[in-house]
Amino acid sequence: MMDENTVQSFWNAHPCGEGLVGGLSDDYEEFFKRYDAFRYGESKHLLGCLDGIDFKEKRVLEIGLGLGADAEQIIRRGGLYSGVDLTDQSVSRVATRFAIRGLPYERLVVGSACNLPFDTASFDIVFSHGVLHHIPEIGLAQAEIRRVLKPNGRLIAMLYAKYSLNYLLSICVLRRAALALIYAMHLDPGGKVGQHLANARANGLRRYLKMGNFIHRNTDGPLNPYSKVYSLRDVRRDFTAFDVLSVHKEFMHVPPLPVSWLPLKALLGWHLWVEMRLKPE
Repeated sequence: MMDENTVQSFWNAHPCGEGLVGGLSDDYEEFFKRYDAFRYGESKHLLGCLDGIDFKEKRVLEIGLGLGADAEQIIRRGGLYSGVDLTDQSVSRVATRFAIRGLPYERLVVGSACNLPFDTASFDIVFSHGVLHHIPEIGLAQAEIRRVLKPNGRLIAMLYAKYSLNYLLSICVLRRAALALIYAMHLDPGGKVGQHLANARANGLRRYLKMGNFIHRNTDGPLNPYSKVYSLRDVRRDFTAFDVLSVHKEFMHVPPLPVSWLPLKALLGWHLWVEMRLKPE
C-alpha cells in the first residue's frame, strides 16, 4: 500500500516544476520569471481559469504550492492567501518568492492535506491544482478540506482526467506498447525511457504494465510513486461531502504525440477542473 511518507520523499527529492526549466539558479527572481513564463506559456488556459474564480477578499487555502506561481496570481487577484505543502522545499521557495515580490499572505506551512494545521471553518475557498490526485489517503484529505471550509465553502481542484486522450491513448496504449517493444529488443535508450525499463526489470514487465502500476509512473515521471486519474463519477465517489457545481477540461497534452493544436480539449483534455460546494450539514 502506498503511503504519504513515500509521496513526501519523492516530492522533496524532485521539487515540483524545477526540472522543467533547468533547475534552481542562485538568482531566485530570474528563476521565478523563467518558471512562470514556462508554466503559463505551456498551460495557456491557466490564467484565464484563475480569472474566472472570484478570489477577492476571500480567505483562500491552497493545497500543494509547487513554486508559488498560482499562489502569486491568487494574491494579485485579491485573495487572502494561506498555503500548505507536504515538503519544506516548496514552502521555503514560495516564502522566498513572496519576500522578493512583496506579496502579502496569512500563513505558509509545511503540513499534510490529511491533517491540515488550520482552524475549523476558516476558509471560503480551498484551491488545489494538480495535487489531490497524488494523495493516496484521499478520504482523509476530503474530510480535512470539509473541516476547514466555512459553510457553503468551495473546493476548486484540477485533477488528471481519465477520459482524456493522454490517458486513453498515450498512457494506456502507446507508451505500454513502446516499452514492451523496447524491452523485448533489449534496447536501453537512457533518460526517462531507461528508467521505465529499469522499473520493468525490477518489477517484471507484465506486472509493471498493469495499469494499476503503470499510471503512477506516467504522470510526473517514472519515479513518481502515486497518481490517480478521475472521471466525474470518481470525483463524486471521493468527494462525498461536496456537490459538484461545474466541470470543464483543459490542456491537450498527449506526449509523445504533437497534438496540442487539436481543438478537442473540452472533450479529451488532460486537466479536469472541478468546482464543488460543501454540502449543508
